[in-house]
Amino acid sequence: MKTDGNTILAESLKKQGVEYVFGIVGIPVIETAMIFQSVGLKYIGMRNEQAACYAAQAVGYLTGKPGVCLAVSGPGLLHCIGGMANAQVNAWPLLVIAGSCPEDHEGIGGFQEWPQVDSSRMYCKYAARPPNPRLIPQHVEKAVRYASAGRPGVSYLDMPGSILMAEVEEEKVQMDYYNAQIVKLAHPDPDLVSKAADLLANAKRPLIVVGKGAAYAHAEDAIRKLVDNTKVPFLPTPMGKGVVPDGSAYCVSTARTQALLKADVVLLLGARLNWMLHFGQPPRYAPDVKFIQVDISPEEFHNSVKSEVAVHSDIKPFAEALVKQLEKRKFSLQPSNNEWWQALSQKQKANTEFVAAQANNTSVPLNYYAVFKAVQESIPKDSIIVSEGANTMDIGRGLLLNNLPRHRLDAGTFGTMGVGPGFAIAAAMWCRDHAPAKRVVCVEGDSAFGFSGMEIETMFRYKLPVIIVIVNNSGIYSGFDKETMKEIQSAGDITQCTPPTSLSGEVRYEKMMEMFGETGHLCRTVDDIKIVVKKAIEVTDKPSIINILIDPQSNRKPQTFNWLTESKL
Repeated sequence: MKTDGNTILAESLKKQGVEYVFGIVGIPVIETAMIFQSVGLKYIGMRNEQAACYAAQAVGYLTGKPGVCLAVSGPGLLHCIGGMANAQVNAWPLLVIAGSCPEDHEGIGGFQEWPQVDSSRMYCKYAARPPNPRLIPQHVEKAVRYASAGRPGVSYLDMPGSILMAEVEEEKVQMDYYNAQIVKLAHPDPDLVSKAADLLANAKRPLIVVGKGAAYAHAEDAIRKLVDNTKVPFLPTPMGKGVVPDGSAYCVSTARTQALLKADVVLLLGARLNWMLHFGQPPRYAPDVKFIQVDISPEEFHNSVKSEVAVHSDIKPFAEALVKQLEKRKFSLQPSNNEWWQALSQKQKANTEFVAAQANNTSVPLNYYAVFKAVQESIPKDSIIVSEGANTMDIGRGLLLNNLPRHRLDAGTFGTMGVGPGFAIAAAMWCRDHAPAKRVVCVEGDSAFGFSGMEIETMFRYKLPVIIVIVNNSGIYSGFDKETMKEIQSAGDITQCTPPTSLSGEVRYEKMMEMFGETGHLCRTVDDIKIVVKKAIEVTDKPSIINILIDPQSNRKPQTFNWLTESKL
């Protein structure tokens, strides 16, 4: 009996535990997607390959098993490149599979011909083309393993139409190709754990930074015990939120600048000293600060500063071992009479008072803080929050709280815009299968929503109850009210007068719901927000759009330092 490349590919993915496929079909992968469904893979058809790629990697982050992005040849794959780069930089598991022109058409101008394997290598841990259908299982296993092992990332498999359609004898295909066992957790060197414990126990101003890597590692129980036992103040990175609850008494996010600037020992748990943590360098840190780096990837050590202790380990076993070492030393801070805690608490109080004043200012047009306070008070506390946009995402990190790990998805390390709807679709699919009562709230700036807004149709097609909240300031960073824009644009050549940061004033994004026979929501006041969010939560079989008009010039709290560390050149 004979089988073909499409069937071998589908069965191989199933064998390796792949569950979700996001993509857009066309020549030569139309039959591929159909056969994927026939073997039990869940196929979600998207509206743009980039959004499909974002969705596949978000599923990889949520499940630990790479999601698949299926694309057509040439431009289809090239549309995925932004998503591939995002997953690679974010360290999320992703497998991209693209059709390509038949091998006998290569070099003579084949349809959508492109050097796809070579083009993908920069964005991947592994990129290959199986030389024949019989070897597809081997390459699928390797692609899934590479995407998942160590620091996760991207694999790419190139599938020419000639290989997908080729038939071979079943007995010549190793269809039961092995499924490699999950790599056991890497345990830390006990001597390095002891050194880390000594450094923390002797610190006057210790600080723990909880990164996205700790969330992906499912290390929340160990890290919560570490924080609760030692009472060391901690900061989460944006997607490290919820590993220890944002509501913890030991979370010092409201004094972030002070905590980083004054700490004498910083323990990094799955967090990188990149731009998001200001490279670990002055003036954002004390010149003599000491770092303890814990990471699954030793290549990360000493990249921007020399760490005092660098531990190659999975986060969970390290945190468990460190708890035991610190218990032996009877190390615990007492916030009530500790100078470090008192200094941080004073700063927290001042910053909290400022935010509260802004959040309680309900005058129209609204500011960001008032919007986020109203949303936070209205959504379920276990919601998965997806967020993107400049001020929308940055301010929202402080007011939209996460008390559970892996419940926040945003632009991440790469700072990618357009990820929101794709991430939300992935999260909603995961919720449908694993936590049906949980809600996904996708909070978008109006500019960010414009990148992938048509994925609203995908949400309708798959009956995904994503609550889309658009914080609409009519611009990128900031905009202008309608009357001011008319005056600006009437002053001369519209291409020279229209400010680069402006968008059309008060765009009625909620009316996109009318394309599907539904009604969206326009909000101008806090009361409006609370009423319509409650209505949206009651909807369980389709998405909702809540368009909140705010002051176009609304901005974040003045910063002690520029949010992006300036170059020293």
